[in-house]
Amino acid sequence: MSENNQFMNHFSLVEEMPDEGEFISLLSSEEEEVMNNETLPESISLLPLKNMVLYPGVVIPITVGRDKSIKLIKDAYKKEKLIGVVAQKSELVEDPEVSDLYEVGTLAKIMKLFKMPDGNTTVIIQGIKRFKIVEFLQKEPYFKVTGTPIEDEPYRETNKIKASLSALRDTAISIIELSPNIPTEATVAIKNIDSPKFLVNFISSNLNANIEEKQILLEITNFEEAMQQLLKYLNKDLQLLQLKQDINSRVRVDLDKQQRDYFLQQQLKVINEELGYGGYDKELSDMILKAEKKQWAKQVKEHFDKELGKIQRMNPASAEYSVVFNYLELLLDLPWGEYTKDKIDLDKAKKVLDKDHYGLEKIKDRILEYLAVLKLKGDMKSPILCLYGPPGVGKTSLGKSIAKSMGRTYTRISLGGLHDESEIRGHRKTYIGAMPGRIIQALKKAKTSNPVIVLDEIDKIGSSMHGDPASALLEVLDPEQNSNFYDNYVELDYDLSKVMFIATANSLDTIHPALRDRLEIIEISGYLLEEKIEIAKSYLVPKQRELHGLKPKDIKIEKEIIENIIDSYTRESGVRGLEKKIASLARYRAKEIVGNQDYDVRIKQDYIAKVLGPQMFEKETMGDLMMPGVATGLAWTPVGGDVLFIECVLTKGDGKLTLTGKLGDVMKESAITALTYLKTHFADFNLSEDIFKTNDIHIHVPEGAVPKDGPSAGITMFTALASAFTKNRVKKNFAMTGETTLRGKVLPVGGIKEKILAAKRFMITDIVMSKQNKKDVLDIKETYIKGLKFHYVETLEEVVRLALEK
Repeated sequence: MSENNQFMNHFSLVEEMPDEGEFISLLSSEEEEVMNNETLPESISLLPLKNMVLYPGVVIPITVGRDKSIKLIKDAYKKEKLIGVVAQKSELVEDPEVSDLYEVGTLAKIMKLFKMPDGNTTVIIQGIKRFKIVEFLQKEPYFKVTGTPIEDEPYRETNKIKASLSALRDTAISIIELSPNIPTEATVAIKNIDSPKFLVNFISSNLNANIEEKQILLEITNFEEAMQQLLKYLNKDLQLLQLKQDINSRVRVDLDKQQRDYFLQQQLKVINEELGYGGYDKELSDMILKAEKKQWAKQVKEHFDKELGKIQRMNPASAEYSVVFNYLELLLDLPWGEYTKDKIDLDKAKKVLDKDHYGLEKIKDRILEYLAVLKLKGDMKSPILCLYGPPGVGKTSLGKSIAKSMGRTYTRISLGGLHDESEIRGHRKTYIGAMPGRIIQALKKAKTSNPVIVLDEIDKIGSSMHGDPASALLEVLDPEQNSNFYDNYVELDYDLSKVMFIATANSLDTIHPALRDRLEIIEISGYLLEEKIEIAKSYLVPKQRELHGLKPKDIKIEKEIIENIIDSYTRESGVRGLEKKIASLARYRAKEIVGNQDYDVRIKQDYIAKVLGPQMFEKETMGDLMMPGVATGLAWTPVGGDVLFIECVLTKGDGKLTLTGKLGDVMKESAITALTYLKTHFADFNLSEDIFKTNDIHIHVPEGAVPKDGPSAGITMFTALASAFTKNRVKKNFAMTGETTLRGKVLPVGGIKEKILAAKRFMITDIVMSKQNKKDVLDIKETYIKGLKFHYVETLEEVVRLALEK
């Protein structure tokens, strides 16, 4: 029988409406006969009920909330006060359709209608007789149907039926006695019910069963069968109550505080076993065994034991159980105090680095220095290295090689586009969907507390209303602070001092200043042509062969062909574009092999044109481009160095200056400064003052759709102007970089190595730059500057004297 207060609802109604209480407990035979003889209206207004089945003779209160139902009740109350009541198949459906309703319902009489204090409408109805829906006449504003009555099969009051009725009464009374939430008045009501049919209906109405089971009882027309089915449900309910009482009795002892805790745990254990939750005990037992093997600090152990005790007192079906369970799993999965042993062998480490990466001598030396100190001291605060350079030069993959050379595990965190501080520090576990931050997740994945973690694209971190992740990284990347890193989800300090962090960036300008201060910047410039060829032969070609299922006998790419691909199809500092082109050749060769086509193992020039298409870049030489007014500058870009052509033309006019080519403010100011200096010192260049008054000046930088800016084009602008006014061409294969002042001083600029690489790609032989940049050239490996001649200048007069033909 139900403990959902249905009995209490019934008996509170008796107190409120004494004139109608007799329908609950004392339904006479004459009244039952009158209800059986009640005829169905031609059309029945149909009231769907979400979680209730109404039986003939039973009085129930209903709180009506749906607009359709409220209108139906008010209309029926004004007229014949008869409605049809039918149960919904699912209580989750708010606006039921025809298919959502059962076909069999109960004709009911509205006994009373009144407003509750909370504003809801409550109606008291009494079931009269069952009917089956024949046809739906309307759906709006509420359902109206036609129906046919369902008559009970006649029965005789045999000894078997008498015994069944007695068993029903006894079982129902036993359930009431075992259920503290059901009032004792219910026992009196059941004993005083004389009508067998009403007794069955009354008990069925209060049965602790789902809608489907109650609907089955409503649709049974055979009285004996209905009693047997009801008795089956009652016995099931009684057994559950007896089992609950048995559980209580099994753990009942004289209790002090310790015994009380034990009692609650044992009771929960027995309940879980009976409900099929025994698997949770097994999982918690496994956690305890795993925790015993952990070598964690006292603080962590105490915190784990506290959370474990909390979950042992929880119901596994509760929402908080899964939150605490997942939290305990994370604590167990984290490598508290677990470290891999560093295998420090400098010769071996150098071989690993050389095998995986060609060149990059500076970064390799820095790693070897770190390993040497680590071997001497046995421990040191890990440096925060930042590999800075254009895309495709091997910054990210270098981290994996460093981990391999040290014998440490490797993991990577991508920071590109990150804009939520919680991604670093984690969410508080009280939030829905809370997770630890990426640092903790990386340690869980690495399964050691001293891995090599690559923080990829640290320059592309954003910020939003959810906080600034770059600021959250300050604690992570400070060797003086990260020994006590606090993650909001873990809620415990974690030691990151043994972790080796390696950051990568394409640009330093967008890195938070305080964060940049914690980084040891190591610049990785682009590769020379010779280096790219070697990288392609030793790394890229074998890798793409393996990725495409090819063998060495299937495809061979000679040095000359690789050089042609680099010159004609790629313009980059790194080798990512080169790898894509090699992959295209490998894919095409795979198609030929699968298609049984004839092919030459050696890749030739015509084959490249067929697969990759026409050449994307011509191998330009500066001699073809030189004419008066054209100067060649060297520029730095986020993807490496580049060559910049600056064109200057004079036309008849009044001295107006026009700048085109989508130039930024800095380049515009450089052009104005260069022109002003030329006007001021016209006599030094054998020019007349009138030439500036009778000519308009147009300075253009080609590729106008590409924005250009930066403090590197000052002396190039001046050289182009001087060439245009003096009609002297710039010398063949000359390029320059540097900024100027109004006094004619040449200032130093950055990105020298990238600019030198760009110059070599364009077959430039002479480079003019500030004398103060000489130290940058001396710091560059000799192979990078082989074949180049550097001219160091201090004034613009020196630039013109060197660069212009006589």
